[in-house]
Amino acid sequence: MSSIQFVIDRDPHEREFHQAVSEVLESIQPVLEKNTHYRRQAILERIVEPERVFIFRVPWVDDQGQVRVNRGFRIQMNSAIGPYKGGLRFHPSVNLSILKFLAFEQVFKNALTSLPMGGGKGGSDFDPKGKSDNEVMRFCQSFMTELFRHIGPDTDVPAGDIGVGAREIGYLFGMYKKLAHEFTGVLTGKSLNWGGSLIRPEATGYGSTYFAAEMLATRGETLEGKTCLVSGSGNVAQYTLEKLIDLGAKPVTFSDSSGYVYDPAGIDRDKLNYLMKLKNIQRGRVSQYVEQYPDATFTPVNPELDYNPLWDHKAQCAFPSATQNEVNEKDAQHLVNNGVYLVSEGANMPTTPDGVNIFLDRGILYGPGKAANAGGVSVSGLEMSQNSMRLNWPREEVDKRLKGIMKNIHRMCRETAEQYGVPGNYVTGANIAGFVKVVDSMIDQGVV
Repeated sequence: MSSIQFVIDRDPHEREFHQAVSEVLESIQPVLEKNTHYRRQAILERIVEPERVFIFRVPWVDDQGQVRVNRGFRIQMNSAIGPYKGGLRFHPSVNLSILKFLAFEQVFKNALTSLPMGGGKGGSDFDPKGKSDNEVMRFCQSFMTELFRHIGPDTDVPAGDIGVGAREIGYLFGMYKKLAHEFTGVLTGKSLNWGGSLIRPEATGYGSTYFAAEMLATRGETLEGKTCLVSGSGNVAQYTLEKLIDLGAKPVTFSDSSGYVYDPAGIDRDKLNYLMKLKNIQRGRVSQYVEQYPDATFTPVNPELDYNPLWDHKAQCAFPSATQNEVNEKDAQHLVNNGVYLVSEGANMPTTPDGVNIFLDRGILYGPGKAANAGGVSVSGLEMSQNSMRLNWPREEVDKRLKGIMKNIHRMCRETAEQYGVPGNYVTGANIAGFVKVVDSMIDQGVV
């Protein structure tokens, strides 16, 4: 039985997890052929099985006095190279399959950073959208009353993800501190006043852009003057837009779950400031942007379409920065037909397998999420270091280290791909480089 069939048979309903495992297993076949001892050690069977999974009830009270109940999760996937590290996602779509796929991806992503971090993920099917600050606080406090038993600065260090920003991290940290009776770096993405790191909010978007710049440099090009498509309007998308503007590119799109905005004149700094205020403070919808900038157009989501029209505009570069599987086969075809020859993933697994195959077949510069969006967890690792040393590095220091890490990840992926006979294939390069580091560490530590 193949390893992926073993995974499917054991957990038949976890489609996202199957997808993530399948993509890695396809890439690492040459490594398995060269290293037969991996099979004797049952390394594949061990690496696809989480070390621990916690599922728990989260009761809380809304502003009308009604008791609500959500489900909480924490997947502690692999700790071979360090404490579990990975975000918390609060979104109605959250389930075991999605969190296992994210945790599995996180293991290899964290290995690529060269920082001592294992992989984990967690969250809840709670939706913070439309909730008051007090409701979010009560939910976070209830969530942490269970989670705090399983985390710690040398055990498991969660961070934010979709639906978990500075507000949620603050409420979670406050409850942890009360329950554990200690002030420690147990969460990353904290506010600067109480242990956060400069550049952390920007890190995933900045890192994705830095990775794109490294890919372009292999062809003697830069981002300056390039038209760029960006999806999403949350933390990752906002700072991808910011860094693209810094580097002289012309981003023209962004989106949320209601639809997308296309601004043919380009999104400049003033427009981005408006978008950030709209999303971060007013918690509004992207459709309001066109009221302020009427030359832009808003296209609402059409559930009957089997493609996303955001990806059907002329451009050279694309930055999927919203969520998993947002770029399907048709979208990928539209991108390459419209002149896109670079895709750098700010989201986790935003492209379906058929879409990835189109990018690889066409030989475009394609940075998969586990490499291109590793900037976020990299700066989380740097935040952990600063917490341990009771220091705060200046912005320039953190940004310099982030840029260096992304440069190193790019080099590692490129060199590994060449070593295994697929030059320019960053998917294979990232998967093999991360896999070898993790499994060799597992073997060193025995059958545990």
